[in-house]
Amino acid sequence: MFTLLLLIIIYLSFISLGLPDSLLGSAWPSMYNLLNVPLYYAGFISMIIAGGTVISSIFSERIIRRFGTGIVTAVSVLMTAAALIGFSISHVFWVLCLCAIPLGLGAGSVDAALNNYVALHYKARHMSWLHCFWGIGASIGPIIMSAFLVNKKSWNLGYRTIGIIQFCLVALLFISLPLWKNKIAHETSTQHKSIKFTKLFSIAGVKQILVAFFCYCAIETITGLWGSSYLVMVKNIPPEIAAQWIALYYIGITFGRFISGFVTMKLNNRQMIRFGQGIIGCGIIVLVLPFGNSTLLPGLFMIGLGCAPIYPSLLHETPENFGGEYSQAIMGIQMASAYIGTTLLPPIFGWLASYINFNIFPIFIGIILILKIIMVEIVNRKIDKPVPKLV
Repeated sequence: MFTLLLLIIIYLSFISLGLPDSLLGSAWPSMYNLLNVPLYYAGFISMIIAGGTVISSIFSERIIRRFGTGIVTAVSVLMTAAALIGFSISHVFWVLCLCAIPLGLGAGSVDAALNNYVALHYKARHMSWLHCFWGIGASIGPIIMSAFLVNKKSWNLGYRTIGIIQFCLVALLFISLPLWKNKIAHETSTQHKSIKFTKLFSIAGVKQILVAFFCYCAIETITGLWGSSYLVMVKNIPPEIAAQWIALYYIGITFGRFISGFVTMKLNNRQMIRFGQGIIGCGIIVLVLPFGNSTLLPGLFMIGLGCAPIYPSLLHETPENFGGEYSQAIMGIQMASAYIGTTLLPPIFGWLASYINFNIFPIFIGIILILKIIMVEIVNRKIDKPVPKLV
């Protein structure tokens, strides 16, 4: 019974993780005028959040080993809740930048902690459904924010509402702390080993898996961020229609992760990753077929559908690939590499597209996909060989 209750808590935590992720983008058009700052200042807040997430992901293994997954999750969500309340009472830009620090630090810790915990203790289907719940949270956030903006109320109230929801989850997480201890007590728990970063990178396949995570998150973010611009600039789709069409890409990810949970009962993680990569490749091809705009919607949906199983399957494969004793440390740097890809490559693509042409959109994500496929297959080959023990 406590295993089921704990799983429900973890699912709720991932909805909570997704809630703040899409708030800034949906609220910023209403925020920047009131804050009296340029439109592009949103990038500074986003980079601070991403920087905090990368730092906390890198050091998550040491923190979790010392305090445990349960307390780290509860404190991390508390940090994000406090940051959101800070956003809700902010009326100057520099205060938002300060609040962005705990928001990023909290998100990185809880992400690394829960992903590794599920990878160690639950089957692959739960990892897919876990990230499906993240998508639900990421979808609910803008809906709550838009409800306040449509009714001519302040964006501050939207942040405050999400912050209150987060504080409710914090209370639930602290109440549920005994469940985490019971889970460990009733299972043969792997003792995580402390390892220096230099030795961590010497493990066979680690460097390649980091590049794979970097590439995957770059594909997902570039498509979500610049897909609408590609439709408008290249395909002459009206901006309001393009915004609706790109939503189909996100629907493909969320729906695909729900379905993937069932498919993992028949296919293993490696098969799911290859299957997803193949669908993304087909989606890119469909997107550029010379049949007018009729291929755009199915192409975007297929790219989203292909993205769906890759990230959860890569995460769930971590203990299998590198051993349970090192999985938390490797999970942390995997998350950091993923967030770096999310942070760096989308603006690089935007800069290239502005100087060349947005026609490069499918080519760009196609090249990243090929690099990712190569990295994943190298990892598989290295993992299938005997791995020397670290000393």
